[in-house]
Amino acid sequence: MKPKKRIPKFRSEAEERRFWATHDSTEYLDWGKAERVMFPNLKPSVKTISIRLPESLLNSLKTLANERDVPYQSLVKIILSERIQQEWHTAK
Repeated sequence: MKPKKRIPKFRSEAEERRFWATHDSTEYLDWGKAERVMFPNLKPSVKTISIRLPESLLNSLKTLANERDVPYQSLVKIILSERIQQEWHTAK
């Protein structure tokens, strides 16, 4: 295995950003020794969107959400999140 290159000192975050945008980090870091880090107190950023749904679908969502005692917007996020996870797992 080749020795890793030294990471240069950066004068600013912008300079570091430019550097990593044009260099391969595997030449500087051994990602095999990396550890996963969790940030449990970070609040994810959210973006408001507008989506058009058939009234019957919206009514079904509201009924299901009422049965689960959650706001229907929260139920939409739960359903989308679960489905995306399923899609990612079946795509691999």
